[in-house]
Order: sequence, then structure tokens, then C-alpha cells
Amino acid sequence: MIRRTLRSPHGRTLATGTRTLLMGILNVTPDSFYDGGRYTLAEAAVRRGLDLLQQGADLVDIGGESSRPGAEPVPLEEELRRVIPVVEELRREAPEAWISVDTYKAEVARRALEAGADMVNDISAATFDPDMAPFVAQNQVPIVLMHMKGTPRDMQKNPFYTDVVDEVYRYLESRIVALTELGLDPRQVVVDPGIGFGKRVEDNLELLKNITRFRGLEAPILVGHSRKSFIGALLQEPDPAQRLYGTLAVTAFLVMKGVEILRVHDVAENRQVVQTLESLKQESHV
Repeated sequence: MIRRTLRSPHGRTLATGTRTLLMGILNVTPDSFYDGGRYTLAEAAVRRGLDLLQQGADLVDIGGESSRPGAEPVPLEEELRRVIPVVEELRREAPEAWISVDTYKAEVARRALEAGADMVNDISAATFDPDMAPFVAQNQVPIVLMHMKGTPRDMQKNPFYTDVVDEVYRYLESRIVALTELGLDPRQVVVDPGIGFGKRVEDNLELLKNITRFRGLEAPILVGHSRKSFIGALLQEPDPAQRLYGTLAVTAFLVMKGVEILRVHDVAENRQVVQTLESLKQESHV
């Protein structure tokens, strides 16, 4: 595992590398593939965020724009309306919590950090908005750089790779270089291979099976696999609500591989898997 201390502009820290951390998903959207519409009211969203923390989430990721396949872009003002009040109130209710904002828009990131967020989770690896990379570099903001082929609207229209692991690796490597050349401390970077983002089922499986290859990027690895369609394809289960056990199986695999952060909907259930396996991974001193 990569031992790293991510440093929020607000002075909070998040340490990786001693155990697998859980990022709880908080979608404040009407159209996310699994929980869309459940937490569109700020009060309900904040309660859900506090619940995720109580269940054992190490950080909460707040997103105001769905990135499911076929999703349409959300106007800036609407994303701000959805996200900022939740960040503000969750920060008031949980002053020590680590809060991530799931956005590719620099203005949303800026306003969210002003409201108390600690990190940016950018599905475009800071490529969709030309202002994002300079913003995080100038302010030394921790950022998750994710690989995606295309955009959410078109990413699942016949994606193809010659060598998916190598192509994703080289892309993430190039994005780390680009941001560090702008002045971002590379110790503030987390990498995400983008499971389900412009990938076929076989591509997702190759990335997961070879997840340790990404150790070469010398950054903590984040994987978002929770209830996704590749699990549905493996289980022949079209309903995301019926993919919990498949999700937990992937969680177990990734914990044993030493992945630093897992982004999940079901924190309590995933926490049990993580805690049990972390105990089994510890060397016996008998």
C-alpha cells in the first residue's frame, strides 16, 4: 500500500496506506443509477452524510451531477445549488470529517472548498474544465484523477482498447505529470482507473485483476465498483439493488490487493468486509 498523508487546504489530513479506507457515496442528484432522487433535498442529504460517517466512512464524496452512462451535463448554477448547501451543513455537523466533492467544474470545486470541502474527485482527471488543473495546483488541493474514455453521454458507445491496463496507466501517468508541472505536489494525487467509465465488462475485469500494476504511479489507488453494471453482467442481475453481494466480493478482492480507497454506497456492509480481512492480513505473532 502507498503510505501517504493527503493535506486539505483547511489543515485536515487523511492518511492512506495502513488499511483500506471507505469513501461513502452521497449523490445529491435525481438521476444517479442506483440512489438517484433519494437525497435531492439538502436536509435529507446531510442526514445521509452523517449516517455514512456513523457507519464508518473515512470520507464522504458529494456529487451533484450524475456520471451514469448516457447522463446529460448539468448547468453550473444547478450543480452549485445541489452541492454547496450540503457541503456547508455537513461541515457544520461534522467539523472533523473529510469531505470530497465529485465534480469536473472548477467553479464548483472552488465554491465547495470555500464551504469546507477537502478534496476534489474529478472524473475527467482535470481535462473537461481548463480551469480545474490550475485551480488545484495553485491551492494545493488533493485530487482524484480518474480515467474515462469519452464523456458520460457517450462513453459506453463501443469502447475499445488494445491493452486496457497499459492505456489507462499511461493516461493517468500523463495527467499526474501535467498537474505536477503546474505546481501541484504529487503527494496530493489519488488515481482511479475508472471502472465502468468507457469500459467493457472484460476491460473492467482486466483492470481489477491487474490493479497492483498502478502501484507504479506512486499514488494511492481509488476504485469505484459499487453495484456497477459489470457486476450485473457477471451475475446476470439487471437491478443495481440486487448487486450488494457481488460488490462485497469485489471489495474483498481489492482489500487483499491492498487498494487504498474504495468508493461505495453501502458503508456498513463494506466496513465489515474490510475490518475482517484487515484482521486476517495482519501477521501473527504467536
